[in-house]
Amino acid sequence: MEEELSKVIGSYVQAFFICPRQVWLMSRQVCPDEDNIFLQIGRLIQKQAYSRERKEVHIEHLALDMIKRGEKTLVIAEVKKTSKAIEAARMQLAFYLYELKNMGIEAEGELLFPEERKKEILILTPEWEGKVEKVKQEILELINQPLPPSPHRGRYCSKCAYAEFCWA
Repeated sequence: MEEELSKVIGSYVQAFFICPRQVWLMSRQVCPDEDNIFLQIGRLIQKQAYSRERKEVHIEHLALDMIKRGEKTLVIAEVKKTSKAIEAARMQLAFYLYELKNMGIEAEGELLFPEERKKEILILTPEWEGKVEKVKQEILELINQPLPPSPHRGRYCSKCAYAEFCWA
């Protein structure tokens, strides 16, 4: 019998709002097309933007893009290429803040869109906590399914590094 998958990570949360099938594939360590130009551009932006700040910090199952000291508290920043999937980015950042809070670390969040020169502050509220708990449960149910969800064409499919697993 297959071992139950029980860890939700930030990339699952972000991907869940774009494509649940992608989450299922990620949970099985299915690697995306590393030559996908959009994947490469995203990595380059994350690497080059905010070069003076501390980058990619790992705390347990969390991979945080950036941590910095704010005026009153720790600030966790998530760097994105574009704000087109802003709801997914917000939920991913809320997930990180929620998980950190459960570890005893209080922090605030920032979404950073360097190419758009935009920044959005996110504070973990009880409302956000409830949303995160609900999404975590939905993701656990999804990744513990024996088969992935059927593919559905969406607005992100043409740029997706997992497209071969749906449309080949």
